[in-house]
Amino acid sequence: MNIKHLIYRNLKKNLKNYYLYVFALIFSVALYFAFVTLQYDPSMDEAKGSIKGAAAIKAGSIILIMIVTIFLLYANNLFIKRRSKEIGLFQLIGMTKGQIFRILSMENIMLYFGSMFVGIFIGFSMSRLAMMILLKVIGIEAVATLRFSTEALTQTILVFACIYVLILLMNFIFIRRQNILSLFRVNSTTEDTVKKLSLTQVILGVLGIGFIAFGYYLSTRLFSGDFVGMNELFMAMIAILGSVILGTFLFYKGSVSFIFNIIRKKKDGYVNVKDVLSLSSIMFRMRSNSLLLTIITTVSALALGLLSLSYISYYSAEKTAEQSVPNHFSIPDEEHAEQFTTTLDNHDIAYTTTKMNLLEIEVDISDILGSYDEMNLNFDPGLTAMTVVSDEFIDDLDISTKETIFINSNEALLQFLTLEESGHVNFIGDHNTIELAYIGIENKSILPLRLTQGGFPAAVVDHEIYQQLEEGLNPDTLEEMEFPVYVGIDIERSRDLEEANDIFQQDVSKWAGHESRLELSQNQKQTMGLIMFIVGFLGLTFLITSGCILYFKQMDESEDEKSNYTILRKLGFTQHDLLKGIRAKQIFNFGIPLVVGLSHSYFAVKSGWFFFGTEMWTPMIMVMIFYTALYSVFGFLSVLYYKRVIKEAL
Repeated sequence: MNIKHLIYRNLKKNLKNYYLYVFALIFSVALYFAFVTLQYDPSMDEAKGSIKGAAAIKAGSIILIMIVTIFLLYANNLFIKRRSKEIGLFQLIGMTKGQIFRILSMENIMLYFGSMFVGIFIGFSMSRLAMMILLKVIGIEAVATLRFSTEALTQTILVFACIYVLILLMNFIFIRRQNILSLFRVNSTTEDTVKKLSLTQVILGVLGIGFIAFGYYLSTRLFSGDFVGMNELFMAMIAILGSVILGTFLFYKGSVSFIFNIIRKKKDGYVNVKDVLSLSSIMFRMRSNSLLLTIITTVSALALGLLSLSYISYYSAEKTAEQSVPNHFSIPDEEHAEQFTTTLDNHDIAYTTTKMNLLEIEVDISDILGSYDEMNLNFDPGLTAMTVVSDEFIDDLDISTKETIFINSNEALLQFLTLEESGHVNFIGDHNTIELAYIGIENKSILPLRLTQGGFPAAVVDHEIYQQLEEGLNPDTLEEMEFPVYVGIDIERSRDLEEANDIFQQDVSKWAGHESRLELSQNQKQTMGLIMFIVGFLGLTFLITSGCILYFKQMDESEDEKSNYTILRKLGFTQHDLLKGIRAKQIFNFGIPLVVGLSHSYFAVKSGWFFFGTEMWTPMIMVMIFYTALYSVFGFLSVLYYKRVIKEAL
């Protein structure tokens, strides 16, 4: 047998054993090529001017390179360790380390670059689909065509050629450092198989659960007013991150073994074959892979959290725009409003008009202020500006002359500002001060946020009180008000809204303070849609790579435990009996990191979702279900691989 024939046989064998690695490599190249193609596609020109689409995709491609590089290097490290005995045999028959390195390099060249070019072809085929999805998500009207980008091809080949050089360097160092004896012992030293639970492991297990619980608790209190000032808030975030990551590491290092040991002890030694193949294996295998599982869990939680938050913002775009601009068009100027309505009349567009006068009054709310973040809000509760509206402009509110109610509450602002349920508010004019009883906050939005002191609640008072407050202000003060009147315009027929918005953008939007709800919603969907697309792309890549890594680890474990399956089969256990334990084992192997990652992302999203939108549960649950479904595929593939190993055990 010559070297060429040996290379061919090894390549054929490796392709059979590592088909999922080849698939992951092809998939990674395809994703990267399709992703980079978007950067150079002319269809992105319209997006570039408004949301910096090319720059965002370029930044995403750099992160994508990091994910793929780490995955390929790690996978190569696993595979070369699995072939350590083969390398040792080559040395026994007289081959030099240089010859062995050349054989491995030739195999890798054919396997790696063959997969790369297949991936480029698939990436080219799916690039148009990716562009169609992106344009649909961000709401840009453009035609997505199938276009081959030579720039993307050059960049992809260059990136993956550099990764291949790193793989060669890793293989060279591995072969150079190992002697024949160590090559035959590599596999036996890669896993912790000491089946004894020490006191240290018990302490680590309890600490792991404790650190995670502490991080979760802090996350629930992050914006509750307990942490005042940016420094305290920053330190709390660092504490949450450090506590959860450390707790996750200790959870895999000791908590899993500790919990499973308790379960096993409750059985009083009466364990069946299912328990032996699942509980006993997981207890000690997971401890050996604690660092790897911590990284996978942390990055999974980060990807899930970012995707959930971006989808929350995208999902809530229309509702958020409605809260920010309660009417279709906001025009805080009567002259400009008349100009706009005249144009609407000329185009035969029916509309309704809402008009209300506004006052900007200094108020003292210290009596109703429970707590507030001084560093974030930066205001004096004893003398702060508020927008005041008469109740005559609000149909379903009737305020007495001795009361006031707040409206236009902002969910994010109220996380830093806690108001009591009752108290007194002093309205301080230039010539008079009026004290009114505060009766709460009404969940109602009637003014654009930009007209209510940057999202601060507006006060509604009786019309008689409103007149007294207006009379108590100097004429100069009234003239200095930036927006003394608000005009809101709603289009009666929904089919006319886009045409009215085009008119608004041409004639009115150039003036400060003039807003279109439709335009605000579209801008948010464009921005967050692009972020969601990029995060989803990166998250999908990480999902595939991390799932493959866990699958490869299961391949190693199945080969290590093959002798155990042979013994169990000789004792009379059927393939069905063994598969019950294997299924339970895979549920734990893939389910524990998945559940922990989902839990981390849930608490991360829950702590600050209100800064991104108005609805949390639906977007977050949809993201988690999708992630779980894809992740489960690798568990299913692992069971199929174990089934083949068990079948070959006899």
